[in-house]
Amino acid sequence: MADEEQGIPELNVKYSNDKKPPVVETDEKIKKEFEKTKAKLEKLKGYIVKKYPYVQAIGILPPQTIPIFIEEEEAPKETEKLTHLFVIIPEEKLKETPKIKQDIVKEIEKTKEKIWVYIKTPVDVWEYCLDSKFDLVGAVSMCFPLYDKGILGALRVAQIHKNLVLRKFDKYVVSYVIGGSLVRGEAIKTSDIDIFVIINDTDVKRMPRLELKERLRNMIYQYVADAEALAGVKNKLSPQIYLLTDFWESVKDAHPVIFTFIRDGIPIYDKGTFMPWKVLLKMGKLKPSPESIDMFMSMGDKTGARVKRALLDLMGDIFWSIATPSQALLMLYGLPPPNVKETVKQMKDVFYTKEKMLEKKYIDILEKIAINYWKGYEHGKVKEVSGKEIDQLLKDTEDYLKRLKELRKQIEKTSQERTIEQIYEDTFKMLGALFGKKPQGALIDEFEAKLIKTGKFPQNYSRIIKNIVAARTEFKKGKSDSHKIEQARRDAMILINGLIEYNQRCELVPLEKGRMRLKYKENDKEHIADLMICGGQAFLIQGSTINKITDKVENSSVQELTQATLQQKGKKFVEIQPRIFELLRKELGDYEIVI
Repeated sequence: MADEEQGIPELNVKYSNDKKPPVVETDEKIKKEFEKTKAKLEKLKGYIVKKYPYVQAIGILPPQTIPIFIEEEEAPKETEKLTHLFVIIPEEKLKETPKIKQDIVKEIEKTKEKIWVYIKTPVDVWEYCLDSKFDLVGAVSMCFPLYDKGILGALRVAQIHKNLVLRKFDKYVVSYVIGGSLVRGEAIKTSDIDIFVIINDTDVKRMPRLELKERLRNMIYQYVADAEALAGVKNKLSPQIYLLTDFWESVKDAHPVIFTFIRDGIPIYDKGTFMPWKVLLKMGKLKPSPESIDMFMSMGDKTGARVKRALLDLMGDIFWSIATPSQALLMLYGLPPPNVKETVKQMKDVFYTKEKMLEKKYIDILEKIAINYWKGYEHGKVKEVSGKEIDQLLKDTEDYLKRLKELRKQIEKTSQERTIEQIYEDTFKMLGALFGKKPQGALIDEFEAKLIKTGKFPQNYSRIIKNIVAARTEFKKGKSDSHKIEQARRDAMILINGLIEYNQRCELVPLEKGRMRLKYKENDKEHIADLMICGGQAFLIQGSTINKITDKVENSSVQELTQATLQQKGKKFVEIQPRIFELLRKELGDYEIVI
């Protein structure tokens, strides 16, 4: 039973004669007394629970509430100094109350403890509320729980939340009502507790009614966490806030939810508003207006239209459930994202006609849903679908999506094959450009000997080349996977970029050999010019002016310089004619070559 016991509450209830809501306060003295009492009553609790396992709760009433129970139950005055035990049993066990009480009293006599016992059902507790004896139900909610299946904890958190709300908004709250599983006697330790707060908005003048509702709603919700923490339970409060005027409108319109709420709800606080409604409903005096009857009757007429609309919406959902994955596979194949119109055509052209990956059956399903139904709906040809049609479409969709998952694996395998072959081809094409057309092994050996061992490339570049070869070999054997291929692709990009940069540096060496910087004076100011010897030609570059030096210095262009540069690529030597320097002296005067 240990898992059903709860810790000692730090709260008790103080009552005043003016019948105001109970005030929650800390009382260390009573807490210590409860601690002593608990140890003495453990044996009694064990006996009761073992003999009557259907017992819902056993609690010790707060001492300060005992006088009101003595008055209510007409108990002897001298019992005021005794410990009062409150036992709750299910309503269906009501007839067994005398026997249960007799057995418990006999057990108490054996312990020689001074204990007075009340045996009640949840209905008895709700009767306190219906008789506006809120102080009694407040006392029950603040019992020290020796044993509780959920009802005491649920009552306690609702009572604490009510007290917090009333302390702040007593002026506006006309009713605080509990409902749901707690009232039905089905509450457990984790049940949500439904509560309803009705706010009086009839005399609000300083702000709009809805603003009042929202402000109070926010504050009431803020107290939920405080109440749950103070109560020390796992039950969650679920508040619903109503304005009094709106609530009355719903009563007049015979709103089913409100009628159920009035019928089943139990007020744990009421200023004389909720209980009259409850009595009038029981007497059959709350009757709907003719307008509300017409409104609810019309709901039946609208049901068919709503169902047809819902079926069309389902058909739309089915269409998108196959169109979107189809578009995804076309993108995986390497095509740009298609629109809805192109999707059907491309799926047929690519996977059925060209690649022969998809059977005709699945193209037919796609065309039926996308063209016959969806396009028919868009063009006004399909105005409704039956439930039987929806069932068939769902079955077809399941088959289609299952096949698409297999198709994805096929596409990924083909894509991986293309990727690994492209990686391999690009890598050895670059190595061939550097070392000539040779077998794979020879190219790897030469790369290591001329570029790795000489320190021109880091050691891991050799590992990258071998990993690319290994990934390709594994894939051909059916052993590789997408992760290894993706890693090989990333590594290959590093390698190829490095080879491209190295190749470019090699090509730039002859160009740099044929480049000289010249310093000369003009109008007593120093100027810098560049002499470029490339492609068997000489060019003088002064700022944005490009001149070519032949037998004389003549105008040239960027295009001509670029063409000469391309002709120089691959040549190891640069030839410079002595006459060029003589022509430069005539053009620039005295000059110096800057190194």
